[in-house]
Amino acid sequence: MDFVRNFPFMSIILSLFSGPLTSILNGKWAKRLNTLVIGTVGIMSSFVLAYTLKTKQAFVYIMGHFPAPWGNEIRVGILEAFMAVFFCIIMMLCMMGGIAEREAEIEESKQNLYYIMVNLLLCSLLALIYTNDLFTAYVFVEINTISACGLIMIRQNGRNIEAATRYMIMSLLGSGLLLLGICFLYDLTGQLLMSNIKEAVQLLAASGQYHVPLILALGLMSVGLAIKSALYPFHAWLPDAYGYSTLSSAAILSSLVSKGYIFLLVKIFYRVIGFSVVCESRVINILFVFGILGMLMGSVSAIKEKDIRRMIAFSSVAQIGYIYMGFGLGTEVAVRASVYHILSHAATKALLFVAASGLSDSSGGSRHYRDFTGAGYRNKLAGVAFTVGSLSMVGIPMFSGFISKLLFAQAAMGHDRKMLPTLIALAISTVLNAVYFMKTVIRIYTPVPESAAIVSQRPTVECRRVNWKEQPAKSVSLVFFILLNLLLGLNSEPLLHLIEAGLGMFE
Repeated sequence: MDFVRNFPFMSIILSLFSGPLTSILNGKWAKRLNTLVIGTVGIMSSFVLAYTLKTKQAFVYIMGHFPAPWGNEIRVGILEAFMAVFFCIIMMLCMMGGIAEREAEIEESKQNLYYIMVNLLLCSLLALIYTNDLFTAYVFVEINTISACGLIMIRQNGRNIEAATRYMIMSLLGSGLLLLGICFLYDLTGQLLMSNIKEAVQLLAASGQYHVPLILALGLMSVGLAIKSALYPFHAWLPDAYGYSTLSSAAILSSLVSKGYIFLLVKIFYRVIGFSVVCESRVINILFVFGILGMLMGSVSAIKEKDIRRMIAFSSVAQIGYIYMGFGLGTEVAVRASVYHILSHAATKALLFVAASGLSDSSGGSRHYRDFTGAGYRNKLAGVAFTVGSLSMVGIPMFSGFISKLLFAQAAMGHDRKMLPTLIALAISTVLNAVYFMKTVIRIYTPVPESAAIVSQRPTVECRRVNWKEQPAKSVSLVFFILLNLLLGLNSEPLLHLIEAGLGMFE
């Protein structure tokens, strides 16, 4: 066996055991270890991606000496390896962009605890990407939940504790439904490995046996993961969780945590149940309806917000709706569009949070919309970065968001019943996106006379020019996020071929 096949398991173990090791380090060394772990995992994942692209085949890594059904497995194909690389890149940039905020907002004695949570979060995301065992996936879903909750409440003020409590309640509800679905499947099939479950499910579907319990299991798992990924109307926890946590936490939560759950749902559709069975079950129709509602209601809520962080958070509700709407279309092309949007949203949303922080730095630390007048001139790099992210969310050509919306529109064309609702929802959502994102871009580039106060009602807001040299790590993060967004928007064809090949390996 080629040694590179050990890298996925080694990546998970490295991230897992770096957590306890971090607990005995101070904040400075904990940060260094965290950077080393993310970088090492990213490099190993790159080797795995190169290997799968070369062999054009997925491979199975059996942990221990016992094969299925007693042992546990990791299954790695092109899409899994690419997701691992992409998640490492996003996490590294999020951690770089929030260095100054972490040091200012988190007590020095607790900073190493923060890096423990980040390491465990990386471990759980890798496990969700790679695992071929459904119960192992559930275990790491819970680790992911606990880690994310720790990232939210690390500041330990009233708003953060309330946000973490809401997040925990909703996440536990989603986890409970997911576990119930897994129990039903285990009762029906007697298997926990994804490939073995699929074989049993195909036989049950062909014979017509246990049709209702099978649909119930699929519905429970879908709804459970939809709750955990903040699909409308299960999004009540999201604005506070993203809006009041520290910058790195908000960027990681919005760009990675929800995407890990969605990627697991894709694996359940393809590798556990079988996509044909999923489409015949009509469960996707429910996801389609709530996806469209999320696209519209998330944007309406964002328009009403005056806090820029909460506005970006509500925008995530709309973007999650896009992904589930793609699932609801029930075609291979639509699923590829949803997977691409996972990448587009992860890169863009983290960019927006980091850029908004830079604009806030130049506006006296305020996050209120009216205090951002002229902020694009006071912090030029953050202004450019926020503009790029906004144009992407609206769907302007050259940026990643345009490719997503184009793919969704193409996927809807020719669909008997869902074409018209999809196209109408895409059009309305795009207009709504333009309302709150372009309104903000116009605000940050509205000049303010030197003699005039920015906001007469709030004379205490002190604004200043921010040079990129003051926060070099945040500046580097913004530059790379901009380049990543342009890369996704201008070079989407190879990536779409990679997604198509990766989903093909799921069968």
